[in-house]
Amino acid sequence: MSAIRIAIVGASGRMGRMLIEATLKDERAELVAAIDQPGTPAIGKDAGELVGMPCGVPVTSDAEAGIAKADCLIDFTRPEGTLEHLEFCRRHKVSIVIGTTGFSDEEKQVIAETAAEIPVVFAPNMSVGVNLVFKLLDTASRILNQGYDIEIVEAHHKHKIDAPSGTALRMGEVIAEALGRDLKECAVYGREGVTGERDPSTIGFATVRGGDIVGDHTVMYCGTGERVEISHKAGSRMPYALGSLRAARFLAEKANGLFDMQEVLGLR
Repeated sequence: MSAIRIAIVGASGRMGRMLIEATLKDERAELVAAIDQPGTPAIGKDAGELVGMPCGVPVTSDAEAGIAKADCLIDFTRPEGTLEHLEFCRRHKVSIVIGTTGFSDEEKQVIAETAAEIPVVFAPNMSVGVNLVFKLLDTASRILNQGYDIEIVEAHHKHKIDAPSGTALRMGEVIAEALGRDLKECAVYGREGVTGERDPSTIGFATVRGGDIVGDHTVMYCGTGERVEISHKAGSRMPYALGSLRAARFLAEKANGLFDMQEVLGLR
């Protein structure tokens, strides 16, 4: 298979830089476009210089022109930006890996409809390890389905703008599905004051924001006399970048369709 031509948006951001580094180090991938917002100091600079690996690809603010050069776009920006880039991908028949979180139900429907024309991987977390955890949570929830209170605790850096994280929400969805529940009906996103006894049918969420925490997630199954915990802790953003490139290679063989990382990894 020839190298997959990759375009990256948000090139000068924390995740963008990690994606650039991972792409430049992967012999199966070729960076053909690095895109950032107009006025960003990185515009016009060599994208590789952002990670100490000059490559001859300048950072551009022309998203559509950059996307048109690629086989696959990797997008970890914000919902409004991702949806604009998604339309560019549709026009130019470019696949897309979406790591952006915080979409509304209506915006998710737009992604699903666009996937009828182009191949899309849309997942709240691209890490291989996190997606293994999703599988473990499905198994654990089916076994610990009686007598265990379930709580999800997540922690991220101070710059993250949505809460709970998309990963924590997906964990909740996996657990709820395994238990035959609807997360929208059983989720509790915060507790304060006199809340009364805990409803055993609920799934609780707790959110921490601070410093430079990349991403910690722990699910607690709290029973009588014991507690089972399943955790994932990210030490850097590189696992998300490596998983994204794996997803891009997966899409190279697809004409269209909506996929997640469980399908990319053969876990479903």
